[in-house]
Amino acid sequence: MLPVVAIIGRPNVGKSTLVNRLAGGRDAIVHDQPGVTRDRTYRPGFWQDREFQVVDTGGLVFDDDTEFLPYIREQALAALTEASVAIFVVDGQAGPTDADQEIASWLRQQSVPVMIAVNKCESPELGGALAAQFWELGLGEPYPVSGIHGNGTGDLLDVVIAHLPETTPADARDEIRVAIVGRPNVGKSSLLNAFVGESRAIVSPISGTTRDAIDMQVRRGEQIYRLVDTAGIRKKKSVDYGPEFFGINRAFKAIRRADVVLLVIDAVDGATEQDQKLAGRIADEGRACVLVVNKWDAVEKDSHTVYTYDRQLLGRLYFVEWAERVYVSALTGQRVPKILDLIDQAVMQHRRRVSTSVVNEVLAEATGWHTPPTTRQGRQGRIYYGTQVSSRPPTIALFVNDPKLFGDNYRRYIERQFRQNLGFEGTPLRLLWRGKKVRDMERASANRATKV
Repeated sequence: MLPVVAIIGRPNVGKSTLVNRLAGGRDAIVHDQPGVTRDRTYRPGFWQDREFQVVDTGGLVFDDDTEFLPYIREQALAALTEASVAIFVVDGQAGPTDADQEIASWLRQQSVPVMIAVNKCESPELGGALAAQFWELGLGEPYPVSGIHGNGTGDLLDVVIAHLPETTPADARDEIRVAIVGRPNVGKSSLLNAFVGESRAIVSPISGTTRDAIDMQVRRGEQIYRLVDTAGIRKKKSVDYGPEFFGINRAFKAIRRADVVLLVIDAVDGATEQDQKLAGRIADEGRACVLVVNKWDAVEKDSHTVYTYDRQLLGRLYFVEWAERVYVSALTGQRVPKILDLIDQAVMQHRRRVSTSVVNEVLAEATGWHTPPTTRQGRQGRIYYGTQVSSRPPTIALFVNDPKLFGDNYRRYIERQFRQNLGFEGTPLRLLWRGKKVRDMERASANRATKV
């Protein structure tokens, strides 16, 4: 695992802006409002020949125990516990405050080296004078930086990497990326904590607790999983521009980047209209999917409950009827380990390739049992052959005389035959119906290329 650099400071001093600068991206949500960052969020960083993880934490406030502030302090302490070095971010424009003094006193009690980054020093001429005010914090030399423009961050990183141990990072190509998505308060953060075995994400009954995408690595045997907890996704009309808007955009980005999406459903509420929309988005993005029905321990059950619930679930989430389903309790840990097995299976099917001969054997049997439809004018659809053209998701091109001759019912029948004979559990399967004109054009193009 990569060494950790923890970013600490009071609210609105520009911690997330500096994280984006140090990590070379714009993944951390930046908004002019206190309390946007709550959980600790990890971003990959690189300087000279060293790789590390930058951990953004929420703004520290010690004299207030309302709402999320105690949880934020808990997450900041957890970040310091695993960090090789901490960067204490202060506001150069505001100068040292009582809150800065309180945080500095707390940091002196921790067993981690601390660097002071005096942010908002956009002017190189004035930066030194602004930074000099912070010698009084008693944590060593303050470094003037600008998270917005990048001034001074190189000098800061030169000092930071001197405290980092040398490591050999795991090969990121072998990671399975898993996005955990769902409506607010369905238990996504509880599920992440159950995987990791620690309080990695803040769990609260207050809707909208998680605002940014929180990622964590989990290893099982030789396989590494990168789990990404995302903000709860509400109806678009209910979302105002601000932290929640940015968090939901991060969630959609996590879906696009994922190998597998865990769509978490509240067992008590059942599948809602918003869950349907999320299922449709997952299918449209071509992502593998596992349906995780959480809070199963809160449902009164008899011998028929799971079967009845399963039918109702598939009836509403028909967009992902191919997804495997698991009924869990993140609170008790019931069947949580089984989710990783289903993730492995979904990834394997999502990346699977089938030979052209096997594809055409399935087509021959399917058309033998149920011939393509015939129009009133006597025109009948014909499938000449099929071949898999890509994976992630598996995509099969079917070359036919005229795609218009194949209605939705017959297209669904062909897809069912592929699934019944070849599997593809847990992944969408795309069929491309290509007409004779398209096929002739492709052949002519190939012939021209061969002559050249």
